[in-house]
Amino acid sequence: MAFDIPSESPKYTTVIDYFRGVDMNNSPTNVDPSRSPAAPNMIRDQVGKVRKRMGYKTVATAPNGGRVNGVYRLGEEALVHAGDKLYRWDGETAFTELGAMADARSRGFVFDQKLYLLDGTTYQVYDGTTLAAVSENAKVPTIIISRNPSGGGTTYEALNLLSRKWTESFLGTETDKTYQLTTEELDSDPVTAEVMNTDGEWVEKTEGTDFTVDRAKGTVTFSTAPGKPPVTGQDNVKITAAKTREGYLDRVNHCTMFAVYGVGGAADRVFLSGNPEQAGMDYYSAYEDPTFIPDTSYTKLSRDGSRVVGYAVLNNALAAFLDGAADGRNVVIRTGSLDNSGEAIFRITNTLIGENAVATDSFAFCGKEPLFLTNQGVYAITAEELTGEKYSQERSYYIGSALQEADGKEDAFGVVYRDFYVLSLAGDLYLLDLQQRTYEKNSPYSSYQYECYYWPGIQARVLWVDGDALCFGTADGKLRRFGTNVDDPESYNDDGEAIDAYWETSDFDGKAFFHSKTFTSVSCRLAAAVLTGVKIFAQKRGIWSQVFDAKERARYFDWSYIDFAKFVFSADQTPRTLFGKIKIKKVDKVRFRLQNKELNEPFGLYLFGLEWREPGGNYKR
Repeated sequence: MAFDIPSESPKYTTVIDYFRGVDMNNSPTNVDPSRSPAAPNMIRDQVGKVRKRMGYKTVATAPNGGRVNGVYRLGEEALVHAGDKLYRWDGETAFTELGAMADARSRGFVFDQKLYLLDGTTYQVYDGTTLAAVSENAKVPTIIISRNPSGGGTTYEALNLLSRKWTESFLGTETDKTYQLTTEELDSDPVTAEVMNTDGEWVEKTEGTDFTVDRAKGTVTFSTAPGKPPVTGQDNVKITAAKTREGYLDRVNHCTMFAVYGVGGAADRVFLSGNPEQAGMDYYSAYEDPTFIPDTSYTKLSRDGSRVVGYAVLNNALAAFLDGAADGRNVVIRTGSLDNSGEAIFRITNTLIGENAVATDSFAFCGKEPLFLTNQGVYAITAEELTGEKYSQERSYYIGSALQEADGKEDAFGVVYRDFYVLSLAGDLYLLDLQQRTYEKNSPYSSYQYECYYWPGIQARVLWVDGDALCFGTADGKLRRFGTNVDDPESYNDDGEAIDAYWETSDFDGKAFFHSKTFTSVSCRLAAAVLTGVKIFAQKRGIWSQVFDAKERARYFDWSYIDFAKFVFSADQTPRTLFGKIKIKKVDKVRFRLQNKELNEPFGLYLFGLEWREPGGNYKR
């Protein structure tokens, strides 16, 4: 008797050989196989391959546990603004208090070997020895020259918003003893004077001895007339006085952000903004002097209450970002030039329409463009757009929904670390991979998108880069540093706690999504390491269960690190191909998770493969 043996249904395979980043915008069914709908604590290794991130160590805790408001460098010195103090930090555990600051996020810039700091309360400067208010040693301008004792003269410099003092320069006479200043109601500070003698030398005169002052009238009366200038037409009398002008100092002291910019894009002036009482206003310093902010050097960038959120320098232009101009023109472009008298002027040359920037500390320059956070995600503006009308350069499409839903966007903090833009937002880190650009048809107005990753639960208040390490400070005063040695197992823990890292696949539908399927095996190729491993889980009808454990099969022996609980004899350091039989029957789709959450274990993923059959029949449930 003959029997017909039914033929076995064909076996199908699929391989993921290129790993990009996460896609948190689309449902797992619609995510491209090269991306993951969920991959916490993973990062690009080589382009197209991913690995577990390295962990962090707490290097120090700021005095009194003050929240970290800023970390800076001045030459070889590290400086930490924690709580309401600025400290010199030795990089380990020693802190030296330098002075008081506001307990608020600060921002600073180095100009001529001095660190200038803005905290919204006082504009301060640290010179390597002392922290002091800039107003204490601000430039005293000469506001008028060639002035006669009774008045007149030629305007020379503007008043300094940072100084109550100013100087007036006179052409003395043989008969006039009383010299009229340009203002009345002087402060009680001693008035100083200098008179040029017949040898052309300046001689200091003393109030109460050589002259008297009528502060109400603003006059200085010398006991002896100063005489004519020894050189015809050259001023021979200088008088310096002080007067408090209401609100002048606070216009600058209450600023919270800056840009270093000058004519032609030179870094020779500082622009200051962010004063909540001066919305849409910014001020700029004199040439090469951050201590001199002339009271005439300001620009009204908005008239509808929009405030400046941040700055970006592009080529020779300065872009100021507003937080929601009524007409949508929220990027103001200025360029600097010299007028006929040689004075610098900064004219508005264009305005652009685009998404509103929302976080001052999210601005970071990446290649040829600055990135910054908006309510819709991370956006960019490029130099090519400066002469246009709009900018719509989204860069974070694949994590857009997560960024949109996050709270506290105004406190976000961004830096560029190696080839990544790193954004701290609502306790998590989001990374944009500057090496991997992809055109995304669902974001057609952007030239490209960056591949993205995310690290949950980092709780970084501020970020900075120290050498080759990414570092962060927390709200409870912790100063932490991520590891840099990818081969060291000790780099893979967060202060001794294991790191849970995994890569989920999108849903596998097989050849026909409506066919019933049986999945028979999984394969992966891992980066070999002294300690490593992977557990593979499958989601069947919404329930996760483990289907494979690589155990020690991707490890190799190294005398430099021995863990007898995970000891192996293999000396093979090449990537390991691992295969496991599984049996998942009568399903329409499956999602897989490749996970490593072991203490001190690296985890590098190179390839993932899958086998299944479709024995016939449609899926029924």
